[in-house]
Amino acid sequence: MPFVPFALFDWIARVLPGPIVTFGIDLMIDGLRLVGLSVAAAAKTGEQATAISLLLLIGVGGGVLFFGIAKARSAQPGITSGLAAGTLFGLPMAAVSLPMGQSTVNPIITFLVLMVLFLVWGISFVPAYGRLVSIKSSKPELAAVAEDVRSVSTIDRRQFLVRLGAATATITVLSGGLGAILAQNERRQLDQTILGSMDKSEMPIRAPFPNASDPLVPAPGTRSEYTEVEDHYQVFLRTKPTFIDIATWSLPITGLVDNSLVLSLDDIMHNYQSRDQYVTLSCISGRIGTTLISTTWWTGVSLQKILADVQPQSAARYLIITSGDGFYETVDLELIASDERIMLCYAWDGKPIPFDHGFPLRIWLPDRYGMKQPKWITGMEITKEYQPGYWVERGWDEVAQVKSTSVIDNIVVDYIIDKDNKKVVPIGGIAFAGARGISKVEVRVDGGPWEEAQLRAPLSETTWVIWRFDWPFQEGDHTFEVRCAEADGTPQIEEKQGNRPSGATGIHSRKTNM
Repeated sequence: MPFVPFALFDWIARVLPGPIVTFGIDLMIDGLRLVGLSVAAAAKTGEQATAISLLLLIGVGGGVLFFGIAKARSAQPGITSGLAAGTLFGLPMAAVSLPMGQSTVNPIITFLVLMVLFLVWGISFVPAYGRLVSIKSSKPELAAVAEDVRSVSTIDRRQFLVRLGAATATITVLSGGLGAILAQNERRQLDQTILGSMDKSEMPIRAPFPNASDPLVPAPGTRSEYTEVEDHYQVFLRTKPTFIDIATWSLPITGLVDNSLVLSLDDIMHNYQSRDQYVTLSCISGRIGTTLISTTWWTGVSLQKILADVQPQSAARYLIITSGDGFYETVDLELIASDERIMLCYAWDGKPIPFDHGFPLRIWLPDRYGMKQPKWITGMEITKEYQPGYWVERGWDEVAQVKSTSVIDNIVVDYIIDKDNKKVVPIGGIAFAGARGISKVEVRVDGGPWEEAQLRAPLSETTWVIWRFDWPFQEGDHTFEVRCAEADGTPQIEEKQGNRPSGATGIHSRKTNM
């Protein structure tokens, strides 16, 4: 069944103008950063909490309106009034939840169940009004209710707060624990469904890291060079990830082609040579020092090979990709023809892509932010007309090429070491420039000269680089800054700019006391 708060929130995000949506995204990210929470870890939780709060406010508003009308009429409302209130609010909620709720239940049953819930909600206002508002009435039962309300025993504020706190804590613990159990069970079932749909023997086995022999040891506290799949950042349109039933899924490729195809996942895996790539993916919404960036091992097939089979016509120029969550994006055919690494990906780290990261299929475009890379792909159409992508229509950059960035992950003030008869403080982090590579990382302390850091060989030409700088220890308050240069020497943009519309630029800095 659909969860009404999430369905409503997703619908609002879909219909609101782009500037309002992006303002809300920025506000949420800034709020998480302000309280010191990881954006990558807490963004979806914050979004879901906002969705629930929104429906709560609408429900409160409905109650205020109901009570206000009843008070203005100076009459006890009847069941008919409650049914009217439930219908008034339930119809639009059900109408939104049917297309947005990702329900697997028959739509008629879904509609009926939701309407029953809202009708019960509306009817509940009738006795609530009788208990909360004293009104004059000739009906003896209402007078009795009013008298009962007046005769209720009182408690002092301290007792009230203690009882309220205990009740709230009990409800929170019980509902939170039950929710966690249900969520774990649901995920386990979905993961098993996905694994059961694919032949495990055909999944690739990741070899040892290609840079395993590199002598540079990352500074303690530097983020892991390789991101475990369960820790990979998540950004998607809806409050919950989309789940696609592989038993009914297929990929139609149509449009200006001489040979339209409808491919199953087995077709894609068996009829085309697979390719693997270590990939760092980053989100355009990330600020300087972002946590919305991760590195893992992708497996798929080159999109060039598939397009060769569909044979685009001479007038064809663009590939329009649609997704199960309502997302869409346009890719220039010339870009695909110029880079065989562009792949339709079906596995991460030697396992099927998890359902919350795009199963069964997603695309990878080197040197582009994640906003250009659809997940849960359900269709492709080749056209001669350009169509702006989902986020491009909402004011984000049309190209969305990754901006060079460098980040200080940790200044290890509690791990001072002796090196060449000096006490040094290890400092470490990452630098990333899309598919353009990193040639140099420099660190500056307290506005002094820039000094070059050591670089660890990357996992591939499309991943971040781990850097380390051992700084001679000095007591006091210090400010550390970092910058990088791309493989061809192009320096990182030092001018500070926000993430909209093309990605954040500027120097990452951290202050510490030693």
